[in-house]
Amino acid sequence: MVQFLVVRSGSTDFDEQGRIKGTLDLPLSVAGQGQVDRLVAELQATPIDVLYASPNRSAQQTAEALAASHRLRIKTLDDLENLDHGLWHGKRIEEVRISQPKVFRQLQDHPETVCPPEGEPVAAALERVRVVISRLLRKHSRGTVALVVPEPLASMIVSVLTEAPLGDLWKAECEPGGWQMIEIHPERVALAS
Repeated sequence: MVQFLVVRSGSTDFDEQGRIKGTLDLPLSVAGQGQVDRLVAELQATPIDVLYASPNRSAQQTAEALAASHRLRIKTLDDLENLDHGLWHGKRIEEVRISQPKVFRQLQDHPETVCPPEGEPVAAALERVRVVISRLLRKHSRGTVALVVPEPLASMIVSVLTEAPLGDLWKAECEPGGWQMIEIHPERVALAS
């Protein structure tokens, strides 16, 4: 059995302003650093065998703190880059809700059918996540694998690992600084195919 520890990077100023950060390379805010300190304390006694992180700055800063507390080296995976929101980068979520109500609702109800303007289709990002998870499952058959990533990529990883519906990505955008442990048992080999 392998466990995936999905860690949502701490918040940035954009998170706190309700802005879409996507692939923007933003540092942790003061509140985000506090979230990371809490995460590190909560996970202090949790064994972690390997730590992978998204290349963006808030995920790297979150991973650095977790790696230091567990005496691990961070392995940065470019395929863990957050969803590219294209022209939505920097906009407030509320702006998108008002200016594009149908697309906003579609991202809540059927996110896998949405492509942000000039961005990455959610379905393509999900496939990218499936490939990464499959590769990691081939490499790690037991132990605890930590993945430090921003939202909404964290929600996509959880969806792939649990084979659950993706859910409301707008809500996920507003939930930085948390973590979730997911056990993958050998009978779930369909995930690795």
